[in-house]
This record gives sequence, C-alpha cells and structure tokens, in this order.
Amino acid sequence: MKKLYLILPILAGFMFGSSGVFVRTLTQNGIDSTTLLFLRFSIAILPILIAIFLTDKELFKIDLTDIPLFLVCAMCIVGLNICYNDSMNTVPLSLAAVLLSLAPIYVLILAYIFFGEKITSKKLICMALAIFGCILMTGVLETSLDNIPLFGIISGIGAGVFWAVYLMSSKKSIERGNHTYTILFYSVIFISITLIPFTSFSQINTFISINPALTALFLIVHSTFSFALPYILSTLSLKYIDSGVSSIFMSGAEPFAALIFGFLIYSESPTLLMFCGFLLTIIAMTFLSRKENAN
Repeated sequence: MKKLYLILPILAGFMFGSSGVFVRTLTQNGIDSTTLLFLRFSIAILPILIAIFLTDKELFKIDLTDIPLFLVCAMCIVGLNICYNDSMNTVPLSLAAVLLSLAPIYVLILAYIFFGEKITSKKLICMALAIFGCILMTGVLETSLDNIPLFGIISGIGAGVFWAVYLMSSKKSIERGNHTYTILFYSVIFISITLIPFTSFSQINTFISINPALTALFLIVHSTFSFALPYILSTLSLKYIDSGVSSIFMSGAEPFAALIFGFLIYSESPTLLMFCGFLLTIIAMTFLSRKENAN
C-alpha cells in the first residue's frame, strides 16, 4: 500500500513541470510577469484554504514571531517564480526545470557558508556531474554560444537559488512547529496583497474577455494545477513515505514532464547529447538527495 503513495510526489513533479505551458500561454496573451504571479497566487488561496480545513483548522494559528520567516518564504516564492517564468519563456522547458532542480546543490553551498555543514567528496562528485549535465543540456558543446540565451540560464539558476533559500527557511519554520500548509497559506496571502499595486487588471480583463468561461477555467487550472495542488500532494505524501524519497521522485518527475510538454507542444526536441545531459543531471541529483537523506 505504501508504494501506492509514491505516485503523489510523481504527480506533484509532473504538475510543477506543466507550469511552462501556462506561463507561455499567458505571456503570449499580453499578461506581464507581476500580473501573472498575482493570478497564480491569489487564486491558489482557495485550494490551500480547503486543504487546511480538511486537515486541521488549528493550522490557521500562528505566533507573531513566525511572521519574519513567513515573509522570507514569501519573498523567495516571488523571486523563484519571477526567475522561473523568465527562464521558461527564453530557454527550453526541460532546461529551465533542470536548472531549478539544482536547488539541492545551492542548499549544500549555503549550509556550508552559513552553518558550517560539511560537503563530502561524494556530494562534490554528484554536484560536478549535475553541473556537467546542465552544460550538456544547454547545447553549448553543439552550437555557438551566441545561440544560447544567457538571460534564460541565469534566470533558471536564480530560480534554483531562491528555491534553496525557501527550502531552508521553510525547514526552519517547520522546526518551530509550523505546518507546510500554514507557511504556504500566509506566504501566499502576503504575496497577493503586495502584488495588488503592481497588477494590471486591464490585462486580466482583456484576457478573460477573449472567452470568459474558457479563460476563467484556464486561470483556475493554472493556479491549482501548477502551484497549489503540487504542494498539497507533496505534503500529503510525507505522511506515508520518507521526505528524501518524496523529493527524489518529485525532482525527477518535474524536468521529465517539462521535457515531454516542451516536445509535444513547442516541438522542443533535444539532441542526443542534450538528452544525455538531462539524464545525467537527474541521476546525479537523485544520488545527491539520497546521500543528503542518509546523512
């Protein structure tokens, strides 16, 4: 029965990997980055709210001393999404997802700098293999450097760094007794309120006017399927399987899903060398996560 719950992080990763389709569609229809984020987070409040009601209403309670960490988490979520959206709009979806999945490497580096945690030789080998895999994924060995959108690569790396800081901040908050849903709920509320002055409601009206029923459904699916539901599923999986196993399956499913969506919808067909880089990175990150979980 336990093996059945392995599908939860896989589904979560697959849903995260679908975000590029929504981002590109909204961007192509005149939605700017901050308006896109407002739509994603404000709509996501409802499914997260439902998840808390179904789990435990006590999760709404917080201590005022927790607010600074919530704000850090909120800022990291915003930074992550801005960078990831820019990356998905400029480089192949699979490469953007792989660059994001490098977050465990940044966690190791930041933990070493700020907390003095040791980086073993096995971790270094996994990190080196993952980075080399990303180099292959960019196609730098097969094409001219001029053909590689450096902005997209830097944005993807930035997304990974923000994700790493979020993981560390949320872990600290969890150690203080807060639930993942609580952290996510208040972070999303902070984000939504902050983004209101920077949101173009005229862009939203224009987009919805194309086909009110269909575009409204699209926005709901975008927010739920690519943000709220993956968090809910990955959190739910932790009740039945180890956190390390969950992260391995999710981090492997997301780039694979992005690769499939990129190929089917945008005809982003990777070369053999790029596909090898994709596999190498996923394998390296899997071993790195496994070692991290064991230490």
